[in-house]
Amino acid sequence: MQQSVLPGPELSPKAWYQAACERSGIVCDASQSVAIDQLEMLWRQLVEFKAKRNRLLGRSLLSPDVPKGLYIWGGVGRGKTFLMDGFYHCLPYRRKRRIHFHNFMLEVHHEMRLLADQRDPLLALADKIERSTRLLCLDEFHVVDIVDAMILGRLLAALLERGVVLLTTSNYAPDDLYLNGLQRQNFLPAIDLLKRELKVLNLDGDTDYRTLQMARDPLFMRTSDATAEERMLTLFQRLAAGASDDAASIIHVRQSSIPVKRAAREVVWFDFAVLCGGFHDQADYLELAHRYPTLFLSGIPRLSSENGAEARRFTWLIDVLYDNRVKLVATFEVAQDSLFGAGLLDSETQRTASRLTEMQTHRYLELPHHGRGVSLTELVAD
Repeated sequence: MQQSVLPGPELSPKAWYQAACERSGIVCDASQSVAIDQLEMLWRQLVEFKAKRNRLLGRSLLSPDVPKGLYIWGGVGRGKTFLMDGFYHCLPYRRKRRIHFHNFMLEVHHEMRLLADQRDPLLALADKIERSTRLLCLDEFHVVDIVDAMILGRLLAALLERGVVLLTTSNYAPDDLYLNGLQRQNFLPAIDLLKRELKVLNLDGDTDYRTLQMARDPLFMRTSDATAEERMLTLFQRLAAGASDDAASIIHVRQSSIPVKRAAREVVWFDFAVLCGGFHDQADYLELAHRYPTLFLSGIPRLSSENGAEARRFTWLIDVLYDNRVKLVATFEVAQDSLFGAGLLDSETQRTASRLTEMQTHRYLELPHHGRGVSLTELVAD
């Protein structure tokens, strides 16, 4: 993950990228340069398209051709989001939207409920999106749900027919989307549509910038260290990479609202008492693990029979994070080898201790995040 330098609309993507490469801590590579060339081309086409539309407005029934969008895919931490954010902020458009794909699909399901009285709710939704959005940036495009798969084909086709320009990032090539999914054959036309209507670009650099950043910083710290909180904040901000960072807010998980210390698009920060206290269960932790590649946790106490319920939730949390390759940054009140006290030295806590050790290794940090998503029927309230 790279530290983001968010531009203003006075810069083109290439000018912004060159300036970013000159800043300390920003690492740029050849594959990103190829992607920036394509984004620069799209940026110029969109600027020219807007100028032509303004010239023709009220004088002609003709409209200039809408530029073709981009589908950028590649491994985790290659800089896809970094480049999308730079492009988005460079483009001098008001009718533009940038949203994580997971949140986009939640909105789609919610809006279609509101439009249920329309003859075709999906087409009505496409009309609504087109009125407010010329450029739609979808980050982390992926398909894991049969309902989403059935909706997406028609929705994407309707948006493209209405002149909405799509810019997407994904960890998957189009042909690998919804691989082995239920009734996948019905999603194949949507894949063909993406390949036909968008320019597909593989960002295939060998460097995982997120892993590099985390490998340089200690992941587990002691609460007695006066600098621990400040170091966690610095690392959080670097991993957030300029994305929206909401301090002291809440996030919604299933039917719960959970207070967070901070939250950004791919990283979230909790207090131990909040996340492992209360009534949270494995399903809550599973949704968090699918949504966030990195999780920060402050103030993990010594765990014993006196706080046995919190200790059990902590073992659930670590199991879920580990299974989904989520990176953990945490502060502990005691040394790790003293984490579990009397009454809790069983096979589960031994497994947790072993996994905590492994989660600090470079090998674990290099593993791809398993962001497989959560069934939307569990996330959208009736």
